[in-house]
Amino acid sequence: MMQVPSLAGQVAIITGGAGAIGAAIALALGQSGARIALWDQNASALDLVAAELAAQGIECRTHAGDLTQEDQVEAAAAATLSAFGRIDMLVTATGISPREDAITQPLQNWQRSLDVNMTSVFLASRIAVRQMLARGIRGRIVHLGSIMGLSGGGLYPNLAYHATKGAVVNMTRAMACEWAPHGIRVNSVAPTWVDTPFIGALKADPEAMRRIAEVTPLGRIAKPEEVAQGVVFLLGDHSAMITGHTLPIDGGFLAK
Repeated sequence: MMQVPSLAGQVAIITGGAGAIGAAIALALGQSGARIALWDQNASALDLVAAELAAQGIECRTHAGDLTQEDQVEAAAAATLSAFGRIDMLVTATGISPREDAITQPLQNWQRSLDVNMTSVFLASRIAVRQMLARGIRGRIVHLGSIMGLSGGGLYPNLAYHATKGAVVNMTRAMACEWAPHGIRVNSVAPTWVDTPFIGALKADPEAMRRIAEVTPLGRIAKPEEVAQGVVFLLGDHSAMITGHTLPIDGGFLAK
């Protein structure tokens, strides 16, 4: 029987840690014994997640900052190292989804999508790996991708999200190849629609939800904890021979 892997004493950074999926990942990793560093721009939401983790006996530190800015990412890493002394794992769960028609989308919205969905992933990964290499840690990274990084979608226009999540898929591959000689594994997950405020506008539209269920063989959206369990698998020893892979958590959407 496979046992739940122990991550006791290891340190995991979760960017976008104030969001519902980031919080679920933090809880799952904390329950496996990891110490948690939550990075996000939303300081008040970070405090709420940290309090929930503390109530579960999970050791947690938070850092609020704009993760698209190099100096603020470096400050977050410095704070994490000051608190914990090491970085073993990174989960990049930051993301925005403007859901706008490409023909009329303002350029600043396109650029913001690139900054949040791609640049923040690059900056967090780079600073984490620098610290892993400096300490000889065989680290692990998991990026939060999307089924829309592997599909054109088709239910509504969302080009900026598709483009940036597609980039995350190939960033995963490229990072995995570059850092594998150092024993650092890089993977990503590609969730379907997940029951969080991130899809609040879609949940308020019965027709949109009907169409989503129709294109999903399992007939429903995912739960945050279902995404979290996939992330824990990719960070643990059970996936020791897996790198450069994108794991769909999609109810069969990509199988069609």
